[in-house]
Amino acid sequence: MENRDDRIENTFSDPQLVNRYGSKKSKEVQEEKEEDQAYQLSVEQTFESQRVPSWLEQLTLRAFVVGLLLSTLFSFIVMKLNLTTGIIPSLNVSAGLLGFFFVKTWTKLLEKTGWLKQPFTRQENTVIQTCVVASSGISFSGGFGGYLFGMSETVAKQATEFNDPQNVKNPQIGWMIGFLFVVSFIGLFSVVPLRKIMIVDFKLTYPSGTATAHLINSFHTPEGAKLAKKQVKTLGKFFGFSFLWSLFQWFFTGGDNCGFHSFPTFGLKAYTNMFYFDFSATYVGVGMICPYIINVSVLVGGIISWGIMWPLIADKKGDWYSEKLPSSSLLGLQGYKVFIAIAMILGDGLYNFVKVLSRTIISFSKETRNKRNEVLPVEERNSTAISSLSYDDERRTQMFIKDQIPAWFAVGGYVTIAIISIVILPHIFQPLKWYHILVIYIFAPVLAFCNAYGSGLTDWSLASTYGKLAIFTIGAWAGAAHGGVLAGLAACGVMMNIVSTASDLSQDFKTGYLTLASPRSMFVSQVIGTAMGCVISPCVFWIFYSAFPDMGQQGSQYPAPYAIVYRSMATLGVEGFSSLPMHCLELCYGFFAASIVINGIRDSVGKKWSQYIPLPMAMAIPFYLGSYFAIDMCIGSLILFVWQKLNKTKADAFAPAVASGLICGDGIWTLPSSMLALAKVNPPICMKFLTSSTNTKVDAFLGS
Repeated sequence: MENRDDRIENTFSDPQLVNRYGSKKSKEVQEEKEEDQAYQLSVEQTFESQRVPSWLEQLTLRAFVVGLLLSTLFSFIVMKLNLTTGIIPSLNVSAGLLGFFFVKTWTKLLEKTGWLKQPFTRQENTVIQTCVVASSGISFSGGFGGYLFGMSETVAKQATEFNDPQNVKNPQIGWMIGFLFVVSFIGLFSVVPLRKIMIVDFKLTYPSGTATAHLINSFHTPEGAKLAKKQVKTLGKFFGFSFLWSLFQWFFTGGDNCGFHSFPTFGLKAYTNMFYFDFSATYVGVGMICPYIINVSVLVGGIISWGIMWPLIADKKGDWYSEKLPSSSLLGLQGYKVFIAIAMILGDGLYNFVKVLSRTIISFSKETRNKRNEVLPVEERNSTAISSLSYDDERRTQMFIKDQIPAWFAVGGYVTIAIISIVILPHIFQPLKWYHILVIYIFAPVLAFCNAYGSGLTDWSLASTYGKLAIFTIGAWAGAAHGGVLAGLAACGVMMNIVSTASDLSQDFKTGYLTLASPRSMFVSQVIGTAMGCVISPCVFWIFYSAFPDMGQQGSQYPAPYAIVYRSMATLGVEGFSSLPMHCLELCYGFFAASIVINGIRDSVGKKWSQYIPLPMAMAIPFYLGSYFAIDMCIGSLILFVWQKLNKTKADAFAPAVASGLICGDGIWTLPSSMLALAKVNPPICMKFLTSSTNTKVDAFLGS
């Protein structure tokens, strides 16, 4: 292994595969030697004997049938996460693994019957992955837990101001589907002309796309297929456990604050301050996927806010804010929770926006200078340049430039969709004028490129940050008297969808480059997946919205915390700071500055020490929600930590499958639970916890 050619890169370095056997006995030593010999080959040498299907052959009916099924599953999962905490981990591993399993099972059955006409390839696997991620991504970029639901009357009533009809638009499945179809595709056309520059010439990393490609490549080797089979089996076990556990919990939720999710783990006093373990399999699984520092940051944020700040500010009731205000009023304690969280999010977003943008400009300028005298099309490079590439890079580059997407098609598509949007969107949102949309579409390609390029460097998409920029600019431009809040939220949706889909497609192009999937099949799969998401996501949201009437209210099962955050940002953009409670602005300034300083310290101390410094963005989330989900996530981290100490090889291989099973099982339970709620079938038992004095009073009342 030490003598491997330094030029050969992109070998199977997926952490799920490397060193998975550890020290073995007799029989398995030979297997390990055979594996070593396989690893001496580069990735494309391993697949050299397999024919690469044409881009049309990669787009199979079975791929899109499986994509539709998985899109529906993941849309429920992402929607639940959106409406509970807004923390959404990467589900790429789950999508790739389940896509491989379903089609592999399908093809095996057909093979036994003799009906199999086309084998299952890694290119088809990539098409499924792209379709599923594009579709379920609409559940996030569609703003169902953020800007879109923030338009509703439910959220507007909590904001107390600008809840007049011109600033409110209640969700309706018709206009939501229409809105998504109008705004979700234009971002795909904005980066198509630059795909070769970013993937081939600048060789941007796109860490998520690269990791997904390694995963898919590994599945389609003999050893990788064996491991994948074991991983799917593990995922299935924990999927079943999670689903049954959620079913069991449902029987005890027959009332407000009933059930295991209201279990006062650390006592009733801690429970009132939102410190308890709510037995959520979803967030235990999320904790196993998210890095340790994310989970610890969320817990630290919960301790600072609910453990220290809110009790102290609550003591100022009657002094800093009126005692007569309802608990949901943004002029009272709720205002401190929301606006301080916003200050931290904006501080973190501004810092990372400047950092990524500056890195993008510097890197882009450097690459442009280096390539000024080179001809970009790889076919026209001289033989010396070609020979300097590794075998993998040469083969991948040749396949990547084989199926071109014409520039006129990309530009024409962008202009056509922009014209359609300018005509249609003002009819959906009256305060959003045609000239607002025109200005957004003029600047959008530049911002989409910046986001796609920055994502390639850092794996960090700043879609929500660009969306917040649109909230403030368009909202202030429209003005308070002309529905500025609704205009700002709608503009946020337009901008977020453009820059989000642009970076997603760039990640998919990188995955396709590393698996020899055609750029055309990637683009078509992204378009089909986006179209699926434009229908599936609003339908899934409508199920939640219809089944749970208290959705969006603090303390409910689905509080949609970011909905009030986005609406409050729109209010700030229109009205300024005059609506904040006493001393709230000073606290916001302090936490805004603290977010920037903490990020600066993290970047200056290096990787060794930065892993011990909390992330302000993650710290801000529990300021509004509480720490209960942070405890779930930290328990997930603890499970993973102990597992890795006992058997790191096995933990690295199977932890993603365990976590995905926990998330998927609990997530899919939301479908039958929603159906039961719509059918007015209520749980039979209410398990509730009371203090001994309250319990005595209840017993006395019942006995009278």
